[in-house]
Amino acid sequence: MRVCVTRVGLYFVRGSNIMSKYILAFSLLALLLFIASCGSKASSVDTGKVIESAPIGNLTVTLSSPSGQVKHGGDEFFITFKDSSGKPVDVGAAAVTFHMPQMASMAQMNDPAMLTTTDTPGVYRAKANIEVAGEWQTQVSYEGPAGKGQTSFSVTAQ
Repeated sequence: MRVCVTRVGLYFVRGSNIMSKYILAFSLLALLLFIASCGSKASSVDTGKVIESAPIGNLTVTLSSPSGQVKHGGDEFFITFKDSSGKPVDVGAAAVTFHMPQMASMAQMNDPAMLTTTDTPGVYRAKANIEVAGEWQTQVSYEGPAGKGQTSFSVTAQ
């Protein structure tokens, strides 16, 4: 096999047709892998199993976790705000508090969650230290680009 170098580039005289096909195929594969890796940041967070959903303004808020439960003590879960088509919506500042009213000699409890944003606008990672197992009112509010809203719904902490 003889190799020739010209101003245009390097080419192979014998078997050049087969070699060109391999180079072209490899180049296309590399390009496709590059494009796929750049596109893999398609904002999608696995929020786990839905625990509860409720309307909030013209949106829907969903509380979910990998286990499908809220657990007392330190727990992590997700809060997602979606429009009517099911697409996550950036609501700006959001807040979640777990409230249990006073019962007999037990004082009322308010356990706020700490929310952080994820790569997907409208999906928040949350951490809360829910004091005791039982039924809690989950109070959710937001204010930002999607306007403002608030709602509450019951969840049972395990």
